[in-house]
Amino acid sequence: MPGLVEKIKVIKPILQEVKWLRKNNNKSLSEVFSTVNIPKKGGFWKKILAFGGPGLMVAVGYMDPGNWATDIAGGAQFGYTLLSVILISNFFAIILQYLALKLGIVAERDLAQACHDEYKPWANFSLWILCEIAIAACDLAEVIGAALALNLLFHIPLSWGVLITGFDVLIILYFQYKGFRFIESVVISLIFVILVCFGYELIASHPAFLPIAKGLIPSSEIIYNPSMLYISIGILGATVMPHNLYLHSSIVQTRNYDRNTAGKKMALKFATIDSTVSLFFAFFINAAILILAGAVFHTTGHKEVADITVAYKLLNPIMGVTMASTFFAVALLASGQNSTLTGTLAGQIVMEGFLNIKLKPWVRRLITRVIAIVPAFIVTYIFGEKGIASLLVLSQVILSMQLSFAVIPLILFTNDRKKMGEFVNRRPTQILAWLVGGIILILNLYLLYSVLFK
Repeated sequence: MPGLVEKIKVIKPILQEVKWLRKNNNKSLSEVFSTVNIPKKGGFWKKILAFGGPGLMVAVGYMDPGNWATDIAGGAQFGYTLLSVILISNFFAIILQYLALKLGIVAERDLAQACHDEYKPWANFSLWILCEIAIAACDLAEVIGAALALNLLFHIPLSWGVLITGFDVLIILYFQYKGFRFIESVVISLIFVILVCFGYELIASHPAFLPIAKGLIPSSEIIYNPSMLYISIGILGATVMPHNLYLHSSIVQTRNYDRNTAGKKMALKFATIDSTVSLFFAFFINAAILILAGAVFHTTGHKEVADITVAYKLLNPIMGVTMASTFFAVALLASGQNSTLTGTLAGQIVMEGFLNIKLKPWVRRLITRVIAIVPAFIVTYIFGEKGIASLLVLSQVILSMQLSFAVIPLILFTNDRKKMGEFVNRRPTQILAWLVGGIILILNLYLLYSVLFK
């Protein structure tokens, strides 16, 4: 009997480990699920620091290189008038990202998994294909943005920059075994670099603060001026990147809080604060790009500037500051690196969620990288800078086509009492969510029509 007792003692922890693996293997990003500890007795600031991180990773998508050209064009042509559009866009983002984190915390399913649970296989496969195309398109803009920054800073050929940008992200993600906090730390550090760079740019550009404050108030001219309306739709249309909704609903589950009603209420509270504050950082970056373009280009008569490369070349001579262009390119590089990192992670979440396929993380990330790198490498190698603008426009059109396929299911799921229980959206939230979703759908359809048929 003593020998049997000893064997049971040895076998018991093994069985517990197997039970844990079975339970968590179906969790979103199972390798990091519930791995970030939340202090049980900590006060407000300890808990907000523990929950902080996912919001900033999501905010990266709102300051990616795909948004830069639109902000530059808006500021150069119309000064600070379109700041109100960026503010409204940020408000939309806060609402939809709240719904995404709510789905992840309450239902303990990311958006892709929720679709897999709800829809038939053919519908899931179709949504997966659409989402993969959207992630590849978004990744495309991010890879090109970072490659362009390498070209501007170090004169590295664009095609080589695409390869460097693609594979160094895999190296960073390889170190996820150190814990999910490591990835968050990398992202937060790069955001800090972007903030410092644009803080410098804003101080050096000496913008007029009264017109900036006026620009935050919506103007009727935005609707009546066709050119202004088109750029506004471009800003609004690309507000919520589809992969951000999948990403946020997953990475909020990395926190180790009690999976009961009280624990979920606490997680919702702190995750919402994290998300909202982080998205205001994104608002600052987007607003800073537009303000910079308005202060430097619009006020000096360079209203035709709508290209990142042209903006880079004009900053130093117009501002009369030696480091203006360098800081601009460094911020672009940090933005591109951050966006490719979170986009690759979103690709893993989408494949695992929709298809219920568990590949090794490095394999899934390599697939995502290759899908983005191949077209970017071909276009930059053959056409150089001339092909970049067309490729960026195409990526934004593809994103516009796919966005509502993520937004509508998200609203439906968080409105479903069976999935959300007592946390189901209340009537005011439901109305607001459908209003935002409807506006985004209409604007994206109009943007798509304008690009394809005008």
